[in-house]
Amino acid sequence: MPHQTPLSSALSSTTQKKAACLAVLGTGSDVGKSIVTAALCRIFSNMGINVAPFKAQNMSNNSGVTPEGLEMGRAQIVQAEAARIPPHTDMNPVLLKPVSDIGSQVILHGRPWMDATSRSYYQKKKELFSESCCALDRLRTRHELIIMEGAGSCAEVNLLEHDIVNLRAAAQVDAPVILVADIDRGGVFAQIVGTLACLPTQEQARIRGFIINRFRGDLSLFQPGIEWIEQRTGKSVFGVLPWFSHFHIEAEDAVVVEQTAGRLPTQTNKALFAVIRLPHISNFTDFDPLARLPGCQLAYVRTAQDLSHCAAVIIPGSKSTRSDLAWLHQSGWAEQLHAYRAAGGHILGVCGGFQMLGEEVQDPNGYEGDAGSSKGLAMLPVQTRLQSPKTTTRTRFAWDEAQGMGYEIHMGSSTVPAGSQLFSVLARNKKACSDTDGCRSADGRVLGTYIHGLFDRPAITRKWLDTIGLHSVALLLDPTQGHGPDERDQAYEQLAEHALAHLDMQAICALLPPALRKFI
Repeated sequence: MPHQTPLSSALSSTTQKKAACLAVLGTGSDVGKSIVTAALCRIFSNMGINVAPFKAQNMSNNSGVTPEGLEMGRAQIVQAEAARIPPHTDMNPVLLKPVSDIGSQVILHGRPWMDATSRSYYQKKKELFSESCCALDRLRTRHELIIMEGAGSCAEVNLLEHDIVNLRAAAQVDAPVILVADIDRGGVFAQIVGTLACLPTQEQARIRGFIINRFRGDLSLFQPGIEWIEQRTGKSVFGVLPWFSHFHIEAEDAVVVEQTAGRLPTQTNKALFAVIRLPHISNFTDFDPLARLPGCQLAYVRTAQDLSHCAAVIIPGSKSTRSDLAWLHQSGWAEQLHAYRAAGGHILGVCGGFQMLGEEVQDPNGYEGDAGSSKGLAMLPVQTRLQSPKTTTRTRFAWDEAQGMGYEIHMGSSTVPAGSQLFSVLARNKKACSDTDGCRSADGRVLGTYIHGLFDRPAITRKWLDTIGLHSVALLLDPTQGHGPDERDQAYEQLAEHALAHLDMQAICALLPPALRKFI
């Protein structure tokens, strides 16, 4: 159960000045709310304002671990990094991790709280709204400005009464709202006008203006459109953000992966890494650093296909290991993976992917559905048993002489024969330990680990590249220079510069209290 301050106590604290709030809501899912929120976090941080992100409820299997060893949405961790502050579960008190089309694991304040169907979750909305209000209230006592991100569309009329993350959350703290629309998907005028038309008058009034995202082409040609929107709605267009490709910001959820081609390129002059697009893929951003390695190409693939021209194949994390393992067997992937392995290919499994590479995944208590066990791919001598409590740690580890830092989020544990372990674990949640992680096959061509963020440290990336025979690529990496956190920080600066060039920050800052406008 929640261990945080009760709502009545949290909301009765009136002696401490509370941070102002600004809400970034959207006309739909994946329109750019997370990116805009991250951009504003870095812009306001650069101004010298103590800013923090907040999203009352997030739905994503792409999660991370806070310094306290608690679980929260990866998007809010990215936004905290942009704001130059440590991530905290108060920034994302409710996280839904889908395990089926109608069911999710509910993470509350960083810990598993319940497994819920869509209907049973809605019966808990009143309680969860109170908990999210507590979290936001605490966050407001520690910062000067909170950038609140919405979820999906803020105009889902069938859900408005029980909304805990969009306009109801903004109204709770009297936050002005910026509405984000995506012009790349088409129908941007209908997105904006239609969203307003679906809302009651008082909620329309809370929306103060718009940001139009993902524009391609000549911005001057869109000026008549801006004028039409402003005349039709009586509200401001705060800016039009062009599509960017010269820097990279982590995606919030698997929508980005779902939009990829799904098949490997038949011809490439680059070293090709294939990531199996599991039905319940999680933490796919683990592999972002590989996508930007010189001379390399990363592809997410769904349909079983020949892998012989791949430098390595990766089985990523999964929110439903046994279900995705069954899918590997049924879809023909198991045969393709074994053929690739027999031909001398290199395979890496991360978290759920590691469990699948073993001999068996046991679930006697039915944590992932019906109790039972599943036959693994049998490429590693590993036995896995799913059990609680969930492991959530920030983990410092070593691969021979190379050291890395990542995080673990998994149910259960795996038994690995002595001498087959992959990494030495040096510390978990800042507590020193003498442990091991993962497994390697006798010939070193199949590796498995529970550690996410594996490639955030160049030394570990270089070690893996050497292991799979890409020595020339490994030589281009300087182990003393970060390409994970350091590269992300540089990208946040580029994002802020991009946003500043195209947003009317004077108008946006006019939405804030006078005390914060002095930073402009």
